Amino acid sequence: MTSPKIRVRFAPSPTGELHVGNARTALFNWLFARGSGGAFILRIEDTDQARTTPAFEENLLDDLHWLGIDWDEGPGIGGAWGPYRQSERLALYQDCLQKLILSDRVYPCYCTEAELEAERTDLVVRRMMPRYMGKCRCLTESERRRLGAEGRVPVWRFRVEEGPIRFDDLIRGSMAFQGEAIGDFVIVRSSGMPSYNFAVVIDDHFMEISHVIRGEDHLSNTATQILLFRALGWEPPLFAHHALITGDDHAKLSKRHGAVSVREFRWRGILPEVLLNYLALLGGSFSGVQEIRTAHELCRLFSLNRTGRGGAVFDEEKLLWLNRAYIRRYETENLADKLIPFVRAAGYDALLRERNRLEGIVAAVQDNLMTLADIGGFLDLFADERYRIGEDAAAIILGAEARKALQILRDELFLLTRNCSGDSGTAPLEGAMNQTIFRNLVHAVSEKTGLRGKKLYMPIRAAVTGRLHGPELDRVFALLGTDSLLKRLERALAL
Repeated sequence: MTSPKIRVRFAPSPTGELHVGNARTALFNWLFARGSGGAFILRIEDTDQARTTPAFEENLLDDLHWLGIDWDEGPGIGGAWGPYRQSERLALYQDCLQKLILSDRVYPCYCTEAELEAERTDLVVRRMMPRYMGKCRCLTESERRRLGAEGRVPVWRFRVEEGPIRFDDLIRGSMAFQGEAIGDFVIVRSSGMPSYNFAVVIDDHFMEISHVIRGEDHLSNTATQILLFRALGWEPPLFAHHALITGDDHAKLSKRHGAVSVREFRWRGILPEVLLNYLALLGGSFSGVQEIRTAHELCRLFSLNRTGRGGAVFDEEKLLWLNRAYIRRYETENLADKLIPFVRAAGYDALLRERNRLEGIVAAVQDNLMTLADIGGFLDLFADERYRIGEDAAAIILGAEARKALQILRDELFLLTRNCSGDSGTAPLEGAMNQTIFRNLVHAVSEKTGLRGKKLYMPIRAAVTGRLHGPELDRVFALLGTDSLLKRLERALAL
């Protein structure tokens, strides 16, 4: 290491969508770098050519950008320590392999998959830790030539010596693994591609990574990586292993628990700042009870020693609660911008050309939205062609008192339109007058029926919206206008 500056990295494999657990690791690294004035490096581990796709990499970069996680070096930016894709660094890995061959720290292994599986099975039956037992460790040159002549292409294994491998973890304290329990591990596959542990060590060294922050499932990898650092004559970085995200059953978060990828939560209408905020809070990374924090606050307050050693339970209800709280805090104009793709997905492209009406609807339903995707169901409420009366609403409307209230409301509304237009035409109820007009209408119905509270408002809501729950009725009246209101009241009374 020659750089005194804190340098951390997030090194995903683009073999699938970005899991929220990996996004949390990226976030912890980003917060640590931004809070310390360090550098955050994005490195793509794409040596698994069979499973790596350009689409997954594109989505990965897009999801990180969406979350607000930017990088100082990496794809699209470059940097002095590049290239930042492992597939473009293969010559470097080969150079390091040659160094280990010359120092006799590695050897070629010709064992077939069938032979390795038989060895693993035998160890399990004997209740021993499955590991490579070193069959090819002491082969002579003639034995190697013979096995090669049989068509066997070797992998390269690292010679692990017996004894403890110790390191201090910034989150978990002193750690130790036994070399004899690890066994000689593969560093280069028969295809010539480096193993994960080998490539990571080389990349972390040459990119001058100062801190490796990742999930606790990498603890055993750290032991093997430290062996490689030492064998190559390099100083290891500092390590910090945070707890993994779990489901409510305390098992590692997986698809059986529901949505697990950042992209799925995007499609469902979770705001990026909400997911960022929630992932940062998981595991107790911050002191105090304040739950809504800006990215700037998160960077300033983040601390590795508060990330927690126990599993962080992913509570989707809490995420939704936080999302709703953020939505309520948005300015209507900004929220309308966020909702555009969801309005389009719901089939209301035409509404995007009526910005004032769109913002009016958004203002009306804002407090009712749990996610951005919920907007589709509320847009139906304001579209006459999609107006339907639900069974629970119909049950209310069919009551005698309810029908009387709706008849009076219809008549009062019809008289109002005649007074406004001077004939039998209709006029919309708009602007500042709407609340007054609405109150006058409801007051007239109440005076003539004697109904109050739910007995008064529930039939009106059921008839006008076809539902029993939704936005405030005065806003609904203003957005629908008298023509739609009268048509809906007639349909309700025709039940």
